[in-house]
Amino acid sequence: MSQLRLPKRPDLQGESPYGAPQLEVPIRLNVNENPYPPSPQVLESMENSLREALQNLNRYPDRDFLQLRQALSRYLATESKVEIDPENIWAANGSNEVILQILQAFAGPGRVVASFSPTYSMYPEYARDTFSTFVTGQRKPDFSIDLAEVKRVLATHRPSVILLASPNNPTGTALQKAELEEILQLTRNTGPQQEAENGELLPTCTLVVVDEAYGEFRREDTPSALQLLKNYPHLVVCRTLSKAFGAAGLRLGYLAASTEIIEQIRLIRLPYHLSALTQAAACGALAQSAEQMRQVQQIRSDRDKIVAQLQERGFQSVPSDANFVFFGTFTDRHRIWQGLLERGVLIREVGPDGWLRASVGTPAENTAFLQALKEVSGK
Repeated sequence: MSQLRLPKRPDLQGESPYGAPQLEVPIRLNVNENPYPPSPQVLESMENSLREALQNLNRYPDRDFLQLRQALSRYLATESKVEIDPENIWAANGSNEVILQILQAFAGPGRVVASFSPTYSMYPEYARDTFSTFVTGQRKPDFSIDLAEVKRVLATHRPSVILLASPNNPTGTALQKAELEEILQLTRNTGPQQEAENGELLPTCTLVVVDEAYGEFRREDTPSALQLLKNYPHLVVCRTLSKAFGAAGLRLGYLAASTEIIEQIRLIRLPYHLSALTQAAACGALAQSAEQMRQVQQIRSDRDKIVAQLQERGFQSVPSDANFVFFGTFTDRHRIWQGLLERGVLIREVGPDGWLRASVGTPAENTAFLQALKEVSGK
């Protein structure tokens, strides 16, 4: 019998699965995890919620997860001082699925998704998986957004969606409110043209998606994009419980947006896409959000100390609004990365050549990282 040939998608030929190295080393600072597990109070709250959910595991979960949306609404009102109706919140399995659903609903074949490099390396894969065309503009040398470049991308490509990470990954830089407002004004009619009932071609807006996966770690004077939601119906703000809540293993991401955007996303979501256990555990964690914010404050403080020490040693280190630091520059960054690994410290070789990214760990892990870096780099 001749060997069968699988009908593989031609555009996936030669591609590799996404993923940072998963190595068993003493200090892992490569994937921007919260270095602290959930506190005992948070774990107890999650366990109580899960115990209740397990009693009804023979039933399908609430496909609209209203209780979870209400809990997220209360949390955002406290964390960002922005009142958002639960109807304007949507959740999925991690912010990865949230963004994928946005592109399923608003991008697709013949449409363009845009971002600005360097930025999160999964964005091109979301576009690929939704058969969208992905284009990038360039950031400024300090990794901030170049508004002239935004205008060029909008005029040239008329994207249906722009993805803006803030704080940006891997650089840690955040959008300023004035920058985001200008982008929101620019994108009011820069999307793909659609045919009206009378046959006339009319422009649509470009959906502006601000990915705030690291939003809780922003510095005190950095506002959340959530503040602009009421004034801009084409703005979407994404968040996650993976980072600030120390719940990367939970896989719960969410977005805040207009009702019209969420109704469009509901059309493409899989039935019962959020398990009852995910919903219950997330509600339990959110009930103890004040406890988790103490961890966040510790990580913020430690991050600023690391940035200051790197700068004192003569490294370039971008002021960070995230739970990681981006630093350089090195003529051979892989040698630095390998030298740290040999000393039991795993960081990430990502972004422009010459730069490295390290997550903020516990105080002991941070000290070990800085000592290993001194040994490898000589400063």
